[in-house]
Amino acid sequence: MKIRDSGMPDQGMWEGFFSPTQILKTLEFNSGVHDAVEFGCGYGTFTVSAAKMLSGKLFAFDIEPDMVEATKKAAVYRHITNIEAVVRDFMENGTGLKAESVDYAMLFNILHLENPVDLLREANRVLKIGGKVGIIHWNYDPVTPRGPSMDIRPKPEDCVRWAEEAGFVKPKRFDLKPYHYGIVMVKKGE
Repeated sequence: MKIRDSGMPDQGMWEGFFSPTQILKTLEFNSGVHDAVEFGCGYGTFTVSAAKMLSGKLFAFDIEPDMVEATKKAAVYRHITNIEAVVRDFMENGTGLKAESVDYAMLFNILHLENPVDLLREANRVLKIGGKVGIIHWNYDPVTPRGPSMDIRPKPEDCVRWAEEAGFVKPKRFDLKPYHYGIVMVKKGE
């Protein structure tokens, strides 16, 4: 199931919005992360930086073959070998990863989809107890240069509410200037 249009700009413009390594650090992606999953890898903007920061594997999924190919090329270009980039409809079929198998789930600019709680539940399923979910999205502001239409663009409080419904706790919010916000939450223990 293709996710609703995000108004994603071309690669050059997109990558100009972020300092991926700094944002990942802000969102508590650190040395405690061994394996991670990324839902919607896009151009690989965060994928490559995240893979360089972890000791295990980064599972990167996207429904668009062109995006997976771009991510694979970015990894080869930077000599990164711990990314497993796969074309997969994770909304329809999940990730295929084992339950409680990763330490961190990346949901970056994707929660404007039709069933955000379902995606957050899949992230929760694959995370180890105490694992973290990192969320990034466009500010709820019509003057951003791109992003999903305002009628489907989530506010930070929407993302927190959905994540809590999916079993996450302890929200921390961050302003990721100039056009995004970030949230980190933890998978609660049994």
